[in-house]
Amino acid sequence: MSRIAKRGLPLLSGVEVKIDGQNLNIKGSKGAFDYTVHHDVEVAQEDNVLSFRPRNDVSGAWAQAGTTCAVTNNMMLGVSQGFEKKLQLVGVGYRAQAQGSKLNLTLGFSHPVIYEVPEGITAETPSQTEIVIRGIDKQKVGQVAAEIRAYRPPEPYKGKGVKYAGEHIVRKEAKKK
Repeated sequence: MSRIAKRGLPLLSGVEVKIDGQNLNIKGSKGAFDYTVHHDVEVAQEDNVLSFRPRNDVSGAWAQAGTTCAVTNNMMLGVSQGFEKKLQLVGVGYRAQAQGSKLNLTLGFSHPVIYEVPEGITAETPSQTEIVIRGIDKQKVGQVAAEIRAYRPPEPYKGKGVKYAGEHIVRKEAKKK
């Protein structure tokens, strides 16, 4: 049984939730989400708490209720506060430049890498070696950060590449003669 779904989900201040059958409409200061709940999960609102329960005794229904609770929590946090990921470019000549909805990356290839930022996500470059990705959808923000990092993941010998801020790169020792 899901402990996450059993405890319920308190509504955040400034967030409006409307339940229409299996559809959840979540609105906040930063945006809005429409989410269709799995057919095995029942959502109810009592006072300022959302509760998630399985409709019937099907295998995995409690797991679906817990997942729905976690996803709804992320949506409420997204529309009220938003999410952000920070990336750092480590390496000589590695640069990033935000140009509207495009991110121009110089990562040591023979050509510049141009990344098209999806709708609903903003990418900023406070300095040439930092990228800040912001949005209201936690999954999209993480996916964009992972796609940018995948162009040049950090290598273990010198640590060059695109890494998450605060990420520790395990270094290897160089080859000995």
